[in-house]
Amino acid sequence: MPPSPHRPSALAWQVFRGSDAVRRGLVTEHQLRSSAWIRLRHDVYADARLDRDHALACRAAALRLPPEAVVAGPSAAYLHGVAHAATFTDDVHVLLPRTIRVGPQRGLRAHSVGPATTPPTAPAAAAGRPPDQVQPSAGPADGTTPALPMTAGPPPRTAPAAAAWESAVWLEPLRAVGIVDALLRQGLTSRDALAETADRNADRPGGRRARWVFGLADPEAGSPAESQLRVRLVLAGLPRPVTRHPVRLASGVVLHPQLAWPRHRVALEYAGRRHAGTDHPQLDRHRFDQLVGAGWLVLHATGRRLHQEFPALLVEVRAALAARGWRH
Repeated sequence: MPPSPHRPSALAWQVFRGSDAVRRGLVTEHQLRSSAWIRLRHDVYADARLDRDHALACRAAALRLPPEAVVAGPSAAYLHGVAHAATFTDDVHVLLPRTIRVGPQRGLRAHSVGPATTPPTAPAAAAGRPPDQVQPSAGPADGTTPALPMTAGPPPRTAPAAAAWESAVWLEPLRAVGIVDALLRQGLTSRDALAETADRNADRPGGRRARWVFGLADPEAGSPAESQLRVRLVLAGLPRPVTRHPVRLASGVVLHPQLAWPRHRVALEYAGRRHAGTDHPQLDRHRFDQLVGAGWLVLHATGRRLHQEFPALLVEVRAALAARGWRH
């Protein structure tokens, strides 16, 4: 018979080491197997009512890492508010000084950097970065009461510009650009901050790759799928489209197609998840007619065409541009 849920107030909404909770007499090993808790890692448990998102994964990882560890890359981007940067099941990325080693852990990507430029006790020491490139935890684990010593609250993370650089170096380009786009769009960083970060890290491994990814970024992208569509078109050899290009009609109305090649008056609209299974998304017909009436050739993309039929979509876009005078 499964144990009855028992949730002492000291562990409510917390992530904690099971052995510590048992030793302190808060729960028994048998009670830890109840539906009140979810086991996240070896000896790491959480209140089962907590959202199973990447923030929870970061809190769990922090309990089995040395205090010098700093959450970084896509994990830091998620903690800064980029919801699509990572999921509950994605690896947690952390930075550690080269002098510190951690054993292999499922769901953890530990990156070594150094030497530290700040005292070893400072969070920035783990990242080998100045203090302004590391941000402390956002506050208590539940937002109201301080976490117990054995529990994990939000861990320190690299600052947004540093998280962008790390994502650009560690991830494949399509995913990295989507994260950098979102960091820019949400005002979490700026092109100037990215340029400064790229200059500061120019001689580090991955420096050229990060600068290339930053060059592909666009704060006007409305979604990760739009970012991916734009970058795939560019990597396939097409001229770079303008995102949200303003098209002023004779009536004075200004439209902003998602992707546009203004010189050739070609636009590409992405329908989004709601229309991922359709060939002809039901876009705003009046808006579509207005663009066509202004002399634009308007193409459509869906989630299915982006992910499963991209070669055919690429042929269509290339033909449309060629018909409007593009020569490659």
